[in-house]
Amino acid sequence: MSPTLRVLSYNVHRWGDDRAALARVVRACAPDVMLVQEAPTWWGTQRKRRAMASTFGMHYVAASARNAILVAEGIEIMNPLQRRIWRPFLRRRLRLIATQLPGGAVGGRVTLGSFELALVVCHLGLHIRGRQHELEQVLRGCRSFGTPYLLVGDLNEEPDGPIWKRLAEEGLTDLGADAGFTFSSANPHKRIDGAHLSPGLAGRILAITATKEDLAAASDHLPMLIELSS
Repeated sequence: MSPTLRVLSYNVHRWGDDRAALARVVRACAPDVMLVQEAPTWWGTQRKRRAMASTFGMHYVAASARNAILVAEGIEIMNPLQRRIWRPFLRRRLRLIATQLPGGAVGGRVTLGSFELALVVCHLGLHIRGRQHELEQVLRGCRSFGTPYLLVGDLNEEPDGPIWKRLAEEGLTDLGADAGFTFSSANPHKRIDGAHLSPGLAGRILAITATKEDLAAASDHLPMLIELSS
């Protein structure tokens, strides 16, 4: 039987909703690696992230901006790459001007049997044109690993947008095409979270077994659980 790796991509809404429900969701998914968007930040950032990981039965490895990598016992992330992503500080929101927090992406290599691959997580911004510049920076980081890779994240855009088209142009496979909506958790009606595979890597989306009540309470996004195989 071929070895597999369970990877959970999840926007955890700053660990600010129902923490007990969130822990139940993650534990039900039983990931080997968790790629987090909107990890807790501000005061005591690393302490909060380690505490959050502990509630999942996992360990905090690395982060950039509000993206983080957590691993289960016995899983090793090699050569973590923490990349700051340029994004416009200001963006237009209706008739107002709003600010954006700095962007980032984080990734690392893992071994699946005798096969080496990279896992990368990002959270693209709300500025429409800015997102495209951010993605190019993220893709450069993905290529720098020199291995097949899985790219996940909150893309803040639906599949008919330019970000998804650019990912297809890059030759990546959209794993979530048949997985359903990811936002909001209480009333799913948009697919704005992605999981994309580069050529040479096989994977599929797995069903989430957590309860609807826990999923709605845990975060404003739904998680994506990916099984990778060599």
